[in-house]
Amino acid sequence: MKAGKNQCPAPQNHTRIQTWDPDLEKQNSGKTKILILGGTGEMGQWFTRFFKEKDYEVTVWGRGGKVEVARRLDVPFASDLEAVIPESDIVIVSVPINVTEETIAEVAPKMKAGSLLMDFTSIKVKPVEAMKKFAPGAVEILGTHPMFGPTIPTIRGQTVILVPVKGRSEKWFPTIRQLFEENGAHVEITTAAEHDRLVSVVQGLTHFAYIAIGATIDRLDFDIKKSRKFVSPVYSIMLDFVGRILGQNPYLYALIQMENPGVPEVHEAFIKECEELSSLVRAHDEEGFVRKMKAAARKYDDTAHALHRSDKLINSRITEYETILNSVGKVCGFSHIYSGKVHVGRVEKVGPNEIVLTKLVSKGTAPHIKNKFIKLKLENLRLLSESELREWRKENLKHSIRDISVLMPEGADPEVVLGAVNTNKHLADCQISDVYNRANETVHEKNTSGTGKLGVTYRIIIFGDCNADSVEAEVTALLCGLGCRVREKNLKQKK
Repeated sequence: MKAGKNQCPAPQNHTRIQTWDPDLEKQNSGKTKILILGGTGEMGQWFTRFFKEKDYEVTVWGRGGKVEVARRLDVPFASDLEAVIPESDIVIVSVPINVTEETIAEVAPKMKAGSLLMDFTSIKVKPVEAMKKFAPGAVEILGTHPMFGPTIPTIRGQTVILVPVKGRSEKWFPTIRQLFEENGAHVEITTAAEHDRLVSVVQGLTHFAYIAIGATIDRLDFDIKKSRKFVSPVYSIMLDFVGRILGQNPYLYALIQMENPGVPEVHEAFIKECEELSSLVRAHDEEGFVRKMKAAARKYDDTAHALHRSDKLINSRITEYETILNSVGKVCGFSHIYSGKVHVGRVEKVGPNEIVLTKLVSKGTAPHIKNKFIKLKLENLRLLSESELREWRKENLKHSIRDISVLMPEGADPEVVLGAVNTNKHLADCQISDVYNRANETVHEKNTSGTGKLGVTYRIIIFGDCNADSVEAEVTALLCGLGCRVREKNLKQKK
């Protein structure tokens, strides 16, 4: 890893590239400075966004010199890595497993006293040993393994494994742990050796089995698309997980299998069990098969809970699909799982794999886009909750504003009436825009309203996808039902 200035030459164009600037660093010295090595990779980008949102000052570096990624993330690219390393409070190594130790060996000695060195690799023994060996005694170290991929939108609910080292993690370990936990992550603390032993099954076995299933389907020249017509819920979920693994970076998954020294033993046990089960099937040894399955169930020791959890997963898929199916003709919102883009519109048609929407016209939409039909794949979508859909409509639609002026019944509280009006689901908002007394009334109102009558104007903001006249009529009817009398001024304005 050559870290000189000439490593990543600037592209030959006139686009301004944001690079590390020592003077700018001094101006922003109040923030914790993080350098992510491999910050232009997928996980590096994910954590760049995460730390940036938490108000850390992030700089990224990548071996390929992808300054355009840094520009897209709106962070500096460390073109002069030698200068950035000793200025950083935290250095994170998020590079491929097979170059992690090499990267640590070159970077760690250049770090300043009191700083923190972390690694984000899928194994821990070798990286932690490298950090202990090459980082100066005054530099703290913390092995870290986020147990999720870059397609996950948020750290909330995800597991992060931390491997603190006695005498080398005193200052930073509590800070990093608190940061992850406060943002909803589940943090597990373990040793490097225990981590690698457990991960050899958690990742080594599961990835190996799913990839083997995918390779078997390929060997059989099996028509997966056709098989989905005969799908069971369990088969469907299994196919999705196989496809999820196969759709990831194959080099990353190869290294997860090859770099953890505990994985070969796991493979041997798995292959032996496959061979034994296959032999029992070929021999039509029903009792032998049953004994094998029962023995595995006893060792598993959690089959009842596993059934409940898997039922919950299956039922959630069924429930969401039924909800969408029952929403034909209604306005729904969907968030694209990967891009984050929100699509809102009237559901026209629901199929097994896709939906058709008539998109709502939001602010800034060109006139010719009105009533545009769009097809979306269900597998890429998350149905918005009612509150999320309401917020989207509130922020993105052009709304109608109407004022309704009324005379309140004796002793009525305008705020209580306001609460009743706000229950109308077609309103983006409702406010009291004016309160007035008898001095503002017409002669007829003074003669008919009695003494002590209070006048109030309610300003209603009607969602842009609703009929404004109908909604105003609904609100007016509600106010009258509560004993209010519509003011003559309001009636004259309507005429």
